[in-house]
Amino acid sequence: MKLYYAPHTCSLSPLIVLNELGLAHELIKVDNQSKRTADGRDFRAINPKGYVAALELENGEILTEGPAIIQYLADLKPEAALAPPAGSWERVRLQEMLNFITSEIHAGVAPLFNSDLPEAARTIFRDRLLRRMSVLETTLQQRAYLMGATFTVADAYLYTVLGWFQFFAIDLNEWPAVASYHASLASRPSIQAAQQAHK
Repeated sequence: MKLYYAPHTCSLSPLIVLNELGLAHELIKVDNQSKRTADGRDFRAINPKGYVAALELENGEILTEGPAIIQYLADLKPEAALAPPAGSWERVRLQEMLNFITSEIHAGVAPLFNSDLPEAARTIFRDRLLRRMSVLETTLQQRAYLMGATFTVADAYLYTVLGWFQFFAIDLNEWPAVASYHASLASRPSIQAAQQAHK
């Protein structure tokens, strides 16, 4: 498999999952500005959406969208229990959490990367994001990981997105349970290896 990635993007989460599962993969860096891969190809010919992550499977299929990619990977090695079985109620709950991270946390941070955004709009997005963080704080006050007692693909995704807060001087210590969780995840070998490779 080939994972197309760019530093400081959500492509970190599939890399974490690949590492957790011990799945063989090749990393191909993409320049987000030029949309060229490190080996000189037009990334839009690989993923017409023009953004990472994209996973190229051994049969040539291209899978995009982080939450889809990480669930696909988890299902390749169900014994690792990074996602509950497809069709189970627990899997629906995982999908609910992945959608929350995508639509409220990931999409909440994303506009802040736009330097042309007027300050008034930036404040609106930031305030909305901070309100959503209270949901995560409550969740992580009650359990070690997002879905319960064990690490899942949802944790790989949330870890990735929380890492962007530093770029906007948002201190995770405003949410002590979230900050403790994020610090704890940072010591996982799969995450440390992914951080080293995702540059």
